[in-house]
Amino acid sequence: MSQVLDAAPPPPATATSPSPAELAERYGLSVSGARPSLPAYVRQLWQRRHFITAFATAKLTAQYSQAKLGQLWQVMTPLLNAAVYYFIFGVLMNTKRDVEDYVPFLVTGVFVFTFTQASVMAGTRAISGSLGLVRALHFPRASLPISYCLQQLQQLLFSMCPLLVILLCFGVPPTPAWLLVVPVLALQFTFNTGLALVMARLGSKTPDIAQLMPFVLRTWMYASGVMWSIDAVLADRHLPHAVTVLLECNPAAVYIDLMRFALIDTFHHDQLPHLVWAWAVGWALLAGVGGFIYFWKAEETYGRG
Repeated sequence: MSQVLDAAPPPPATATSPSPAELAERYGLSVSGARPSLPAYVRQLWQRRHFITAFATAKLTAQYSQAKLGQLWQVMTPLLNAAVYYFIFGVLMNTKRDVEDYVPFLVTGVFVFTFTQASVMAGTRAISGSLGLVRALHFPRASLPISYCLQQLQQLLFSMCPLLVILLCFGVPPTPAWLLVVPVLALQFTFNTGLALVMARLGSKTPDIAQLMPFVLRTWMYASGVMWSIDAVLADRHLPHAVTVLLECNPAAVYIDLMRFALIDTFHHDQLPHLVWAWAVGWALLAGVGGFIYFWKAEETYGRG
């Protein structure tokens, strides 16, 4: 009579047997999807810099691929917005009476604020709108909001060409101060990226934020001196001190002021508001560093649930 012999059970663990955690540490194993240290995370992002730039360029190219005018909409959209604002604020509300060279003033403000506005909106949907990619591949998730902000920077650079043409057409000649555009854009890009990283983390858990943000951004635009001069309003009205400080320190207004100073105000020998460069650097560091750390702390949660 044949007998079926069962395999012998594994010997019980003894006090001297290594635990699973000890075995994992001994053989260099780590938890799948665990958050790396901050220096390691930065190194991973740097190693994927080519992916970030290629992804941004591909998104920019595909953005208007279905439109007949294609990439021309990158320039036409902010110009059409500027035309609408000129009619409503410049003509109907006559805000142009307080501003010399109102058209260059307005177009510069629209282009600069659109850069921040589009970066924030893209960051809000960076994770929630790319869940397939996030769940399928392992890579530092900050690559997505950074690439979206880089896409908006590329779009702004396209828009700068007609902006410079408008300046020349309205009698604003090129000056050495135009070189200040480079550090201004670098600071604004850092600020936008940090803000986009914050919104990407919030939007990954609460997608409804994407529906709320257009109202927040529209209010922010009206308070940033895009269509009107903050200096003229502060000179004409006795506003509470707290409101004055908020208007002058508003980060969007700070970067708009710097860009207008570089492109327009130096031609008229106007002076910048007090400490505006300090505010620009401070906002860039606060948003850039703070936003990056805030996003990194939730790295292992993106794409789950």
